[in-house]
Amino acid sequence: MNYGEGTGDGSCNKKHIILVHGACHGAWSWHKVTTQLRSDGYQVTVPDLAASGVDERRFQDLRSFIHYSQPLLDILACLPPGERVILVGHSLGGLNIALAMDRFPEKIAAAVFVTAFMPDSVNPPSYVIDKVSLFEF
Repeated sequence: MNYGEGTGDGSCNKKHIILVHGACHGAWSWHKVTTQLRSDGYQVTVPDLAASGVDERRFQDLRSFIHYSQPLLDILACLPPGERVILVGHSLGGLNIALAMDRFPEKIAAAVFVTAFMPDSVNPPSYVIDKVSLFEF
């Protein structure tokens, strides 16, 4: 399945939704949601972030969170002028969509944080990660 494809019906009037996976996941984690949205006529893009899903890079080789988010940022950079998308982020994907919103505010119609990390406007984005220990039992 090519996750970057739209509906295939030639419709440009439907909303474009970009689904961003969480840590340790990939585009595959959105399969059921993607299938339903496309059957309802939405254009859906589901990237694998760097070192995730089918992306063969190793996480240790990424130099920054921006590098991890680069596949999402590249999609937004390539959108035609005037196109606005709905971003949906799950888990760590909340920080990815927050970064994307900051970089491309004119290309974002809305953002949905699905049980996701959501930075505030006062602290640096890493603040939410610093407050949660993901490996503490």
